Amino acid sequence: MLFVLRALSVFFLLLLLINPQLKIEEIENIKPKLSVLIDNSLSTSFFKEEAKTSQLITQLKGARDLNGKFDIDYYAFGKDIQRVDSLTFSDSHTNIFNAVKSINSLEKEAIGAMVLVSDGNQTIGEDYEYVNSKQAVYPVVIGDTIKYEDVKISQLNVNKYSYIDNKFPVEALLYYDGNKSINTEYSIYKGGQKIFSKPVKLSKENNSLTITANLNSNKEGVHFYTARIEKLTNEPNTRNNYKSFSVEVIDEQVKVLILTSIVHPDLGAIKKAIESNKQRSVDIENITSFKGNFDDYQFVIVYQPTIYFKPFFNQRKSNYLIITGTKTDWSFLNSLELGFEKLFINQSEDYGASYNTNYLTFIQEDIGFIDFPPLKDKFGNITAKDHQSLLFQKLQGFVTDESIFSTFEKGEQKFGVLFGEGIWKWRASSYLREKSFEDFDAFVGNVVQYLSSNKKRKRLDIKVENLYLANQLIDISALYLDNNFKFDSRASIQISITNKTTKEQKVFPFSLMNNSYRVQMEGLIPGDYSYRVTVEGQTVQKSGTFKVADFQIEEQFTNANSKKLQSLANTSKGKLFYSHQQGNLIDELVQNKDYYTTQKLTEKEEGIIQWQWLLFLIVGLLSMEWFLRKYYGKI
Repeated sequence: MLFVLRALSVFFLLLLLINPQLKIEEIENIKPKLSVLIDNSLSTSFFKEEAKTSQLITQLKGARDLNGKFDIDYYAFGKDIQRVDSLTFSDSHTNIFNAVKSINSLEKEAIGAMVLVSDGNQTIGEDYEYVNSKQAVYPVVIGDTIKYEDVKISQLNVNKYSYIDNKFPVEALLYYDGNKSINTEYSIYKGGQKIFSKPVKLSKENNSLTITANLNSNKEGVHFYTARIEKLTNEPNTRNNYKSFSVEVIDEQVKVLILTSIVHPDLGAIKKAIESNKQRSVDIENITSFKGNFDDYQFVIVYQPTIYFKPFFNQRKSNYLIITGTKTDWSFLNSLELGFEKLFINQSEDYGASYNTNYLTFIQEDIGFIDFPPLKDKFGNITAKDHQSLLFQKLQGFVTDESIFSTFEKGEQKFGVLFGEGIWKWRASSYLREKSFEDFDAFVGNVVQYLSSNKKRKRLDIKVENLYLANQLIDISALYLDNNFKFDSRASIQISITNKTTKEQKVFPFSLMNNSYRVQMEGLIPGDYSYRVTVEGQTVQKSGTFKVADFQIEEQFTNANSKKLQSLANTSKGKLFYSHQQGNLIDELVQNKDYYTTQKLTEKEEGIIQWQWLLFLIVGLLSMEWFLRKYYGKI
């Protein structure tokens, strides 16, 4: 008996150590994927297609053969795409291109197809008509496909700002979709009063027309306008017959004097950049022959000063900008004790520029300063007091903590210093990269605007548009400085918005983003709003107004765009259906042999014994052997 117990214990112990394995093959059936993409935008409800769309989805979910063949996922899309929770038909934008591309990325290895339920009218994103889709797309057209006669304002071009006692252009592109010759009228209204009108004649052959109206800007402030083209008889969609816009009229007449003792290409580049703003004029004068009055100018640029500039510095009252270079008399400049000095030698050096993200004196974005050609100045170390550096020096490829452009404030006077000549190369470089002088000219304009203004620096500055569209994301940013005019990242800022008509009030907190605060809102109904921005625990605040225009881009279409959806179907090797052809769509998908179930073979090894139970058995046998030996007195 004892021998048997010992033999069994050894056998099971060896079996446990060997642990024999069995190879098991598992076959998994993988159905083809069917992704159903549903247009969840406002245009679906505008065309009154909610019921048909919901009915189509219900029928797809209830089709036994279809669900037996495919693994089906349902997605709703507007601006973005997400799995269907519930359909609201309230998205303010449609991006079909993004929806199709997203599914291609998600199901790139799967056999399958897409069903696209949409009116085909895309408002944002790349053109979807010829999108490269690995999966076939089966568009289901919702919305009216009958073409109606329609006239609309397809585009309106107008600047945000104008200057007092000036004229500003309003360019409208009118478009007619129809087969007749029509006569109508294009008008512009302000406060319900017609201030411009012009007869319009369009036809099938001449179906577009551009009209430019030059309006007067006589009064300072924000002004709201509505451009309108009179509707046609029995025109079904008149939401695209009008567009609202706003213009802020500002009084910003600035005369700038550039004082120099040399001829340099910088002078012409600076003059052109400043005068790109029509409200600014520039005079270039040689300091040795200037007989005018410095007080006639709001702002003076002192180009490479020498001892001849002493009269200006003795009687300076206006704000100014100093530009130094290889011809600058640094001994004279250091003697003025302006708050900066340079320990120099008579040897020139090239200095690149690097943008300082912590500069807060005025708002200036990085326009690629680090890639601009270097400026040239006399070599030496700069020391400065009570200044803010917008740009740091980049010397021989390394960014230093010395400034190449700084601003200073002394009491009521402000001035700036650009340490280096050759800024004309920056303007040329900006043009080569952007095909426009706009970025560089805006940078110079920001410098001029800050230095020519005598307004005290504000601790709270708000960036808000005067007019937003009803479908637009309202983005408002705030810059808040502490008592020492340093950026305060610990502030709690909120904005209170009140609808002037309904008196409904909403409060939104700002979020910290880099060196500013930001709040984004959407869903505000059209109307006039007042706002007030406050900082918790502080008395500083900012208030103003803006308007939300009654404009929904999703409601600008007259009918479904079946032509583009057909092109998408052809390109992706799918097939187009209409909303009443639900049964045909299901039959096509079920009977199409391109979509088939694949089998995936998986091999895995499993032990033929359960080691826990075997271990328990071994312990039991050994225990029994020990008990018997004890019982018979052999231990």
